[in-house]
Amino acid sequence: MRMNFAKSFLNATVYVATFLSFSAIAIAASAQSTEITFHKDIEPILQRSCQNCHRDGGAGPMPLVSYEQVAPYAGLIEYKTGLRDKAGAMPPWYMEKDVGIQEYKDDPSLSEEEISAISTWARSGTPQGNISDSPEPLVFDDSLKWGAGEPDLIVKTEPVTKLSGTPDWWGEIPSVPTGLTEDRYVKSVEVVEVNDVDNQVGTGRETVGGRYIFHHMIWATAQMNESGERVPGLSIPWPVHEVGRNADIFDEDAGRLLKANSWIVSDSVHLHSNGRDTTGHLEIGFRFHDEDYEPKYQSAFIGLGNGVDISIAGNQSNQELHAYTVLEQHTKIITFEPHLHAPGERMCLEAIWGYTVETLSCVGYDHNWVRGYPYAENSAPLLPKGTILHIVGYMNNSETNPNVPDPRNWQGSGNRSVTNMFIDLGIRVTMTDDQFHEAMEERRQALDLGPNDHVIGCPLCGAPLVAPISEEEVDNNNEVANND
Repeated sequence: MRMNFAKSFLNATVYVATFLSFSAIAIAASAQSTEITFHKDIEPILQRSCQNCHRDGGAGPMPLVSYEQVAPYAGLIEYKTGLRDKAGAMPPWYMEKDVGIQEYKDDPSLSEEEISAISTWARSGTPQGNISDSPEPLVFDDSLKWGAGEPDLIVKTEPVTKLSGTPDWWGEIPSVPTGLTEDRYVKSVEVVEVNDVDNQVGTGRETVGGRYIFHHMIWATAQMNESGERVPGLSIPWPVHEVGRNADIFDEDAGRLLKANSWIVSDSVHLHSNGRDTTGHLEIGFRFHDEDYEPKYQSAFIGLGNGVDISIAGNQSNQELHAYTVLEQHTKIITFEPHLHAPGERMCLEAIWGYTVETLSCVGYDHNWVRGYPYAENSAPLLPKGTILHIVGYMNNSETNPNVPDPRNWQGSGNRSVTNMFIDLGIRVTMTDDQFHEAMEERRQALDLGPNDHVIGCPLCGAPLVAPISEEEVDNNNEVANND
């Protein structure tokens, strides 16, 4: 009896020990499989949204390619990505994800899950993981500086030098020929600054726009006569270049014309010192449509902003500016682009049609990285004529805004970074009645919309539309009515 009991106890002990051992192995394996590591979880995020700038020769102040390069900055990366849509956030894309339209072209922003993964990785000791989990490394070359893709034509402006500590400068820069020998329609245009700034950590980049010396360039393409003078009336305006700006992508059906033998002209360039003697120039990259391309829609130059009665009090945050415009034609909004200055923190775009007041987009603003936000194809607002566009700007002229040198000062309208502008520089196109109805029908089909579905930015997409009646049908109906 004692022997049987002892034997049973021994067998039970062995069983329990074996069970605990296997359980420990299973728990360890489970923990290992759920552990967030650099190669498996973090490196793919960096490749998609960070390494284009944060690499040797890129615009970012440190390379974020290898584990050894990234791990020391884990806390800083956690902080910057955690800012989400506030100034200073990385990647520099400030679209608020809890309001308005959420589908955009070339959106590098991180999801909540990705931001959480970075935070967990940074706070758990930055585990490297297995290198076999790494994605294929990116191959970097000069084409990566072009966010919209390698241009078909690159035009370089003449170099300029801005000396350390000198005041801002506004003026005209020499015109340069495009070298284009035939008319071509442009699908995207991108302007990048190339300069001799040493862009490594510790070289001092504390000023607004400290990576660059060009704050902005308002420019056009024009024809020149034999005397080198601009031919009147033939200038074609292009989107304003601003510090840190991304590419401008035109609607597929509204390419912008670049004429043969044209020149890049500008009489409104704003240069600022970045704290070092710097020589730089701009490179303008054009991507073309096919040679037989013809645009369907007309570009619209709709002024939406306030440059007259801007009044921003000192030592106050959450101050609002407002501006309105009425659409005189059916309009498709291609991009939303807030333009503010140092006190600017946020801008929202609203559409008011009938009894409907709808927020289309709200974005944070960072004066170091001016962004344009191109709507995805089936998300671009389609607004009927008579719609009121309304922008609201939120200003922080207090000591909590690091871009403001002295928040005690009142600010009004002006060109300097320490005064203010309040403009939506977004791209829009106009539509005829037929084009407007056709575009809405295409969207209803693409999104499989029913009569009770609602699409932000398209107030009539879900409404039953009455087919347009021709003038001949109207005359026939009138004739029948008169005979009756």
